Amino acid sequence: MTSHELTTIGFDADDTLWQNEQFFRLTEKRFAGLLAEHGEADHVSARLLEAERRNLAVYGFGIKGFTLSMIETAIEVSGGRVPGAVVAEILAAGREMLSHPIEPLAHARETVEKLAGAYRLVLITKGDLFDQERKLAQSGLGDLFDAVEIVSDKSAATYARVFSRHGDGPGKSMMVGNSLKSDVVPAIEAGGWGVHVPHELTWVLEHVEAPTAAPRFRQIADLGQLPALIEGIVTAG
Repeated sequence: MTSHELTTIGFDADDTLWQNEQFFRLTEKRFAGLLAEHGEADHVSARLLEAERRNLAVYGFGIKGFTLSMIETAIEVSGGRVPGAVVAEILAAGREMLSHPIEPLAHARETVEKLAGAYRLVLITKGDLFDQERKLAQSGLGDLFDAVEIVSDKSAATYARVFSRHGDGPGKSMMVGNSLKSDVVPAIEAGGWGVHVPHELTWVLEHVEAPTAAPRFRQIADLGQLPALIEGIVTAG
């Protein structure tokens, strides 16, 4: 492989470049506390996960869908008797999540800065358009990317389309992210490289088996290791 055969690098955003899931976990704990008289925390959380799972196709990914799923769960577990004050608390919790300051992860800026210019960099994230745009703006990383794609879901077809639009096709591209299900497996299925950067709080609905047998699968401990990994892939060819 020559350096010209890897031209484009895609980055996930949430829990790859900045913290995200921890705010969902904290809000979920707060939510369970609001409904303590209707069930144990584990029971309430399990019902919430069920609601999120069935609502993904309707609300999509992100805080707004999460907030609606909390309200739906509150109605269910309370038998329709949830007080208006509790619903107001849930809505307030959702608004707080939508305004929480961005917390970049270790090595995010230095790594993106190091690769910018040498490769086409594309931010590929899913979720609510307004919220993702807000987080990118607050991160201060926006100017380092050649393109930004905020998508409803991530599939092999998504990566084939994005990397063809902003690069030289998936075969000359790499996707980097914390989710095996959304960032790594479909990018490899599209013909690209998939680099897994584990995050300790990755959402349970993003869990799948690592494609360890795939020739284009790699895993690193943190983003700081990415430039050396890319260099190794390039020079090995």
